[in-house]
Amino acid sequence: MDWKTFQALLSGVNKYSTAFGRIWLSVVFVFRVMVYVVAAERVWGDEQKDFDCNTKQPGCANVCYDHFFPISHIRLWALQLIFVTCPSFMVVMHVAYRDDRERKHQAKFGEEVKLYNNTGKKHGGLWWTYLLSLFAKTGIEVGFLYILHHIYDSFYLPRLVKCEVSPCPNQVDCYIGHPTEKKVFTYFMVGASALCIVLNICEIIYLISKRIVRIANKMKRRNRNVAVNHNGYDDDTINNCSIPMTTLEPKEKPPATKPSYRFSSTLKLSDKMRASAPNLSSAS
Repeated sequence: MDWKTFQALLSGVNKYSTAFGRIWLSVVFVFRVMVYVVAAERVWGDEQKDFDCNTKQPGCANVCYDHFFPISHIRLWALQLIFVTCPSFMVVMHVAYRDDRERKHQAKFGEEVKLYNNTGKKHGGLWWTYLLSLFAKTGIEVGFLYILHHIYDSFYLPRLVKCEVSPCPNQVDCYIGHPTEKKVFTYFMVGASALCIVLNICEIIYLISKRIVRIANKMKRRNRNVAVNHNGYDDDTINNCSIPMTTLEPKEKPPATKPSYRFSSTLKLSDKMRASAPNLSSAS
């Protein structure tokens, strides 16, 4: 398998990942791929030749090896590394899809009109793609650990196994080559896989919590803007509906003048009384 090509493909995921994603990628390459290529493949090698049974019965050693090792550790780890890194390509393909849409949009409406501010920014559908890839990677890691534990009954690799499978004539003792070395590498690969699971869970929590905080901040800003607009509307309503209070000045009273007609009528009445009265002086 060409691991250099595999590494070149995954290197594009690094620029779209968070801090936890970059640590996960480093753990995969340094503690899993490098250990697998440099040491693990040489330790296992052709392990069927190192599987020795204390019998010369034809086919007994092959049957016992197939019974205890239905799939080799090294090939199971190769499948695990391939499957666990495949979800990361979903993010790369989604970004490539965004780039293609952006290119077509600018060709249609001009280069100044952008469909995305940043095609690699985790918003909208890309955020969901990234989150689903994390769940997929975590599920694959857990699934392969379960398969490894279920096939070999544990992560422990014994020195001696006892086989009673036909065509072995009786109970046969079979010895595993390099058991201690294989056991060390098995524990190391299982520990690296568990570390990757922890990093994936931390990244999931980080993404979800960051999204919740962003939504909460948006709701606070929206409520604040609504409150400010509501208060401004009330002030404008009060200012528009208020009637200016003007003081009513009392009307000026005309100057008081004595009626002249009363005096003239009084004079006329006194003249009439004198005319009608008898002349007392002449009578005397």
